[in-house]
Amino acid sequence: MDLRKLKTLIDLVQQSGIAELEITEGEERVRISRGTTPGNLNAVTATSPVVPGDLPTPVVARESGPEPAEGHVVKSPMVGTFYRSSAPGAKPFVEVGQAIKTGDTICIIEAMKLLNEIESDHEGIIKAILVENGQPVEYGQPLFVIG
Repeated sequence: MDLRKLKTLIDLVQQSGIAELEITEGEERVRISRGTTPGNLNAVTATSPVVPGDLPTPVVARESGPEPAEGHVVKSPMVGTFYRSSAPGAKPFVEVGQAIKTGDTICIIEAMKLLNEIESDHEGIIKAILVENGQPVEYGQPLFVIG
């Protein structure tokens, strides 16, 4: 795994507030966790032990927060960076108050340099957009409320 990718992952952990991130690529394994040390309460440590045959499934820990009560909540299917439009300065895919159908593209999540279009799994009207453009998101994090 190259150093640029490691730096990006460390920055993602620091900015998102997740407790731990573990990624396995082939025989390489990286675990990045937020620890508390006496001198630095926000220390991030990265370890890369490679033990043949000991490659567990990657796990992303997430701090859960309150979820909106009214309407259908669309959650992030992956860890990445949330974008409301297809390009900087372009019109957002959806706005609050807009009617959408199942299968309409509602945002993009960039993960590992890939742009993933996220489609609505529910029909209705966008009641709330819960994430800011360009913000890191975690797996299962609420993104939209559809009424």
